[in-house]
Amino acid sequence: MTVAEQLALRLRRELADLDRTVIQVGRAWARVKAADPDRDLYLDSVALNLHGFYSGLERLFELIARHLGGNLPSGSSWHEELLASMTRDVEDRRPAVISEASASRLDEYRRFRHLVRNVYATNLLPERVASLVEGLPAAWVELRAELSGFADFLDATP
Repeated sequence: MTVAEQLALRLRRELADLDRTVIQVGRAWARVKAADPDRDLYLDSVALNLHGFYSGLERLFELIARHLGGNLPSGSSWHEELLASMTRDVEDRRPAVISEASASRLDEYRRFRHLVRNVYATNLLPERVASLVEGLPAAWVELRAELSGFADFLDATP
């Protein structure tokens, strides 16, 4: 199996995992909005799943950059640079993986992931999480289509 075929297979497996993560976000968010007595626990679940959503995507982006992009960015802003690099063609190696519009939306999830990693969950405000949760289904539909298209490109690569 070629590297491209292995990446396509991994990408498709991760897409299925990300599908489940998006569903989990929606389920937990419904409990947050319903003012469940355990609302704070469900908000924690939402935050953790949003964190996992972006982290899963970033793992894929790292694999793509490592195997088809020449190198991984480094330095203090490497997360931002990695995301931006997925919007650019790499000559003779690969097309852009995602659109600039998707990268712009994903940047919000990247920043939120950073927040989740660096603050106590008790400091998360539902109002700040709401826009991420409510935008996730539409963003995921578009992003999933782009990533599936990239997996198709990988399958067609000799």
